[in-house]
Amino acid sequence: MTVTRRTALISSGAATLPRFAIAQADQRPTITVAVQKIANSNTLDALREQSNVGTRMMTMYVERLIDLDYQGKLEPRPGLATAWRRIDDRTVEFDLRRGVRHHNGDEFTAEDVAASFSAQRMFGDTRPTVQGKTLPLSGQIVSTTASKELPREIPPVARRLFPALDRVEIVDRHTVRIVNATPDVTLEGRMSALGAGIVSQRGFNEAATWLDYARKPVGTGPYRIREFKADQSLTMDAHDDYWGGRPPIRTLRLVEVPEVSSRVNGLLAGEFQFACDIPPDQIASIEKNPAFEVRGGTIPNHRITTFDKNHAPLRDPRVRQAMTHAIDRQAIVDSLWSGRTRIPAGLQWEFYGDMFIPGWTVPAFDPARARELVKASGYKGEAITYRLTNNYYTNQTFTAQALVEMWAQVGLNVQITMVENWAQVFARGPERGIRDWSNSAVFNDPVSSIVSQHGPNGEQQQYGEWTNDEMNRLSLELETSTDRARRRTVFARLLEICEREDPAYTVLHQNATFTAKRKDIKWSAAPSFAMDFRAPNFAV
Repeated sequence: MTVTRRTALISSGAATLPRFAIAQADQRPTITVAVQKIANSNTLDALREQSNVGTRMMTMYVERLIDLDYQGKLEPRPGLATAWRRIDDRTVEFDLRRGVRHHNGDEFTAEDVAASFSAQRMFGDTRPTVQGKTLPLSGQIVSTTASKELPREIPPVARRLFPALDRVEIVDRHTVRIVNATPDVTLEGRMSALGAGIVSQRGFNEAATWLDYARKPVGTGPYRIREFKADQSLTMDAHDDYWGGRPPIRTLRLVEVPEVSSRVNGLLAGEFQFACDIPPDQIASIEKNPAFEVRGGTIPNHRITTFDKNHAPLRDPRVRQAMTHAIDRQAIVDSLWSGRTRIPAGLQWEFYGDMFIPGWTVPAFDPARARELVKASGYKGEAITYRLTNNYYTNQTFTAQALVEMWAQVGLNVQITMVENWAQVFARGPERGIRDWSNSAVFNDPVSSIVSQHGPNGEQQQYGEWTNDEMNRLSLELETSTDRARRRTVFARLLEICEREDPAYTVLHQNATFTAKRKDIKWSAAPSFAMDFRAPNFAV
């Protein structure tokens, strides 16, 4: 029998025509989301882009062994691991999900986990230290990951997230063990943090440089990256082999629109379907149009102001204490947030459970006490520099202006210096004084917030702004102790040091995030900066 093109098509029709028909019938929408910033680092690597804006996009393309319930209260739930168990106080074993495909078509296996946590991928030529000793990474983390020169910012982030990571043991193709060098009751929580994302070993190996990889990481998430234009846009396509079900959006675009008014106007004009980072005072005007609504609320992130105690006027802790007592936080919540957030109990969250310290409060608004502290310090009116970016945080500029006025009322001369980016905010120099920041609890334990951000491996100390010997000793104890009662006592002491005695920061209010969208789109905002566009949470 002669096989012609026509007979070949007919005989293979069962395999060919349905696929063609499915492609033709793909009516999934293209969705455009307007954001004020896509990525601070202009990369898409979770270890490099540890930020509020990075959190928003990461879950779209990279997943962790332990996921969080973004439609609940961020409780841990199975992700790329279907189950996990404690082997001992240093080791957690994970059963890996079978049948998962990376964006490049490769099967997800234990080798990808080992590669994602390899020394080359996380620490470069450096190694984490415990009690001043460099970890040997016994047996080396199993990996064939090609060596790539990492940006200098990556190893400090890895040490902060995994301060005593020893190795990954591959038990079999679908079972791994994460082994720590010290006891750590928070290992499971650390594995749910965004920096614990799993990427394709081959995808990383085949990238010519770290930057090539970081601009197009290959993960297992519901959307795969098509194109990233720094400071402009991120375009992703549906990963139709996604283990969690066919993604509901064909093409998902994030576009950078810095001005709030432009995001709102673009949404109302149909240019965007979602507009992020909406200030509370804009909500009512958007919802006057019956075709649109605003979703969102408080999230496990606190807005804070941090101090550089190398700055001459701030060396005396009494000046920093005065600044904490001069702030009328309730006025900020009522006037700038329309009462849609709250003043929290310091740098902690109720989901810490029995590690939460009841009765603890932010420093009281007490202008008289603030004036007494200023006088006792001998402060002579020297300028205190306040480096400020232009509304990276919602209401950032208005909040800064209110703070400056409150500090002026107690005799403190704070001067705003507008800068363009975070590199300029953190640049060392005698004029570096105070700055804005936020602090997230990425899992349900204080080491995820107060230690991670302000401890010896934390960003504030790495930037050289602040340090405290007792805080550093207690941070190590909090990270390694298995005595729950003792850990709670240590945490309470850390709050006293960092918020009262030798202020590293002061908490302003709990953060909240609001997203405006078309009302006909069925979508719920997570209690997080992260945006969830998986099948159960999107429909038109």
